[in-house]
Amino acid sequence: MSLVRRATAEDASEVLRLRQVMIDSVFVVDHPERPGVLAAMVAGTLEYRIGRADNPHGRVGYIFSVATDPDARRRGYARACMAELLEWFRERGAAQVDLNASAEAEPLYVSLGFVRKPDPSMRLAL
Repeated sequence: MSLVRRATAEDASEVLRLRQVMIDSVFVVDHPERPGVLAAMVAGTLEYRIGRADNPHGRVGYIFSVATDPDARRRGYARACMAELLEWFRERGAAQVDLNASAEAEPLYVSLGFVRKPDPSMRLAL
C-alpha cells in the first residue's frame, strides 16, 4: 500500500501551509470588484548556486507561478505583482531571474526585459 495519495479539497489548508514553507515571496493584488478575491498573484524563490563571473554570489531568482483571474486580465495586475517580485529579488542580490513562459504570457515578460532562452525558458539579467 502506498503512502502517497492525491490531494483533495479537504487538504487545501494544509497544502497551502506546506507551500508557504518553500515560497520565499508571494505578491498579490486584491480584486477591485470582488472583495475577498485575488485578481492576480506571483510567487518566486531565491536560489543559491555556485558563483561565476556574471553572478559571483550565485543568487538566482526563480518565478514559478504567475496567475491572473480570467475576469481581471489586461488591467496590469500581473505586471504590478511582477514588478514587486523583481524588486524583491534585486534587494536580495539576485543577478538574474529565470522562469518558464507560456506563449500567452511571453509578451508581458519580454516587456519587463526577459529574453528567451531554450523554449520555454526566459531570463532577466539584474
